[in-house]
Amino acid sequence: MVKNYRFKTKPYAHQITALEKSWDKEEYAYFMEMGTGKSKVLVDNIGMLYDKGLINAALIIAPKGVYRNWYSSEIPTHLASHIQHKTVLWTASTSKAKDKEYQDLFIVDYNLHILLMNVEALSTPRGYAFARKFLNSHKALFAVDESTTIKSHKAQRTKNIISIAPLAKYRRILTGSPVTKSPLDLYTQCKFLNEHLLGFSSYLTFQNRYANMIRKNFGGRQVWIINSYQRLDELSENLKPFSYRVLKEDCLDLPDKVYIKREIELTEDQLKHYSTMKATAMALLKGDVVRAPHVLTQLMRLHQITCGHLTTETGEIVDIKSNRIKELLKILEETNGKAIIWAHYVHDIEKIVKAISTAKDEEGNLLYGPESVVSYYGETLSEQRQKNIEAFQNPRSPVRFFVGNPATGGYGITLTEASTVIYYSNGYDLEKRLQSEDRAHRIGQKKSVTYIDLIAEKTVDEKIVKALRKKINIASEVLGEELRSWI
Repeated sequence: MVKNYRFKTKPYAHQITALEKSWDKEEYAYFMEMGTGKSKVLVDNIGMLYDKGLINAALIIAPKGVYRNWYSSEIPTHLASHIQHKTVLWTASTSKAKDKEYQDLFIVDYNLHILLMNVEALSTPRGYAFARKFLNSHKALFAVDESTTIKSHKAQRTKNIISIAPLAKYRRILTGSPVTKSPLDLYTQCKFLNEHLLGFSSYLTFQNRYANMIRKNFGGRQVWIINSYQRLDELSENLKPFSYRVLKEDCLDLPDKVYIKREIELTEDQLKHYSTMKATAMALLKGDVVRAPHVLTQLMRLHQITCGHLTTETGEIVDIKSNRIKELLKILEETNGKAIIWAHYVHDIEKIVKAISTAKDEEGNLLYGPESVVSYYGETLSEQRQKNIEAFQNPRSPVRFFVGNPATGGYGITLTEASTVIYYSNGYDLEKRLQSEDRAHRIGQKKSVTYIDLIAEKTVDEKIVKALRKKINIASEVLGEELRSWI
């Protein structure tokens, strides 16, 4: 089947291997590192099953920052051209047009019906009922992208997703990091595929098999906590029949650079500030001859709001409630090995370092700790800068994250221990973007490098990244008249 399938985009060798192992299996796990193209594998798998008449629908669940990308990029780019399809993006708000889209999903015809939902929607009665109805209406494949979002066996969304999973004939999970906190993370991910795969009837029996528990006293009461893990070789063997694991270092045919975007929804506070600032900027431009520095100032203010803060006329920095740090921490959870995080504003750098240093898991344990992160920007003392580089470049060092400003750290240093580069925010200078990309992508780098841009949709943020990707130097190109289209 794989050889005869009419691919829209040419697969890499490891993607062919994944499809050969999985395409007709009722349950399968793509444990493929970020940047190795697991989304394309799923899209092609859906196409193959549809071509064979085995499914006529697919439900894909993904985190908020990811699920829109399936709609705008992954499916249009990779789904075979000969397949007619109806693809609908779930939204919390509704309208007559949206309701019509939803109703069309349930019409059984020759089209492939694809429903894309964010994982948070499955926590709600409305989202859960809609997903259940969709699966009941079709022969479907049900996939959970970034499946560590259902690792908690106590979460309502996990319980809801697992309860409707048997309604789908085919089930898939996708993640680059199946074990983010402990091997026990695998239990609910595998239960979604098939509750019998691992051979345990409950989370407790699974925990007792693979974790050593000890009794501790807290505030006068005794609780059992995990002390260590055991029989991990056995667990690894049990996963092999229904999973495919691949890392970037295994994929010799990957391109040198892989670009990914993660979309972020603005909060109500950000939307209010952005709308006000946009109206002010447009009023200033009306009928005026505007100089480039003035244009860039207006862009900067709008950009700051998307990043979660604003500098007032007096120079005071005011924080605005934002989802950006939360999305960054989700990405770090999915990331293997070391990562570089670039941010345009000093205020953001300091927030990122604090967030990584203090991030905790669901049980209140530190995820990374202060020793996991170093910074490199204007405020970093000269004698400390080289120490931070050396600590990051040392593979045995606990330092996993390098947080910096491209204006300071984007030139002349080597950071090849990282194969993941995250742009928390971008500046307007193309040279700084290109130079900062090359800190990881240079002599000594043995892997493909994945670049992830955090983007607030439908804002100047989105346009900045698009311009930089097209190799446009915003600082020199944007003039007054053009600003109207930017904001």
